[in-house]
Amino acid sequence: MATNDAGDKSTKRNKKKAGKKDAQLLIRINGDERDEFIALCEEQDTSAAREIRRFIRRFIQDNKND
Repeated sequence: MATNDAGDKSTKRNKKKAGKKDAQLLIRINGDERDEFIALCEEQDTSAAREIRRFIRRFIQDNKND
């Protein structure tokens, strides 16, 4: 049976990869808090986005209804 390479590639593109970052969350916070948070993240060799994603994942896990 012949394989349709074009069809296989199209199917792969249409599937979402697990963990793919495809959305944004816009929040408004106090500028001083933001600056302090960014500085602390840099001191700890991490990014603000990484820490916020980690918080969200932990919050979801802690608050799931089993």
